[in-house]
Amino acid sequence: MADTKPMALTERQRKTLRGLGHKLHPIVRIGDKGLTAAVTAELEQALAHHELIKVSVRAGDRESRGALISDLCDNSGATLVQRIGNVALVFRRNSEAPRVVLGSR
Repeated sequence: MADTKPMALTERQRKTLRGLGHKLHPIVRIGDKGLTAAVTAELEQALAHHELIKVSVRAGDRESRGALISDLCDNSGATLVQRIGNVALVFRRNSEAPRVVLGSR
């Protein structure tokens, strides 16, 4: 798991990421069993490769989904860009090979 802190994003950067994320489909899906070791490993691999991913959370009620997304971001060092229903858009910069271009403002 990543020990990095989530990246602070400006509103302009969040808007850029939301625009890029619009066409994405969920790569990681979390079910009733929550954040298992397999889900965490898949999440780490997806974030390292793509930087910006959608995660589908199909477990429990609204509050428990929110808690799962919060735990997911805390454990992986990712930043929650947007959450709509049971889908979260998360971002984590790959310091070795950045793929997503963010504006400086």
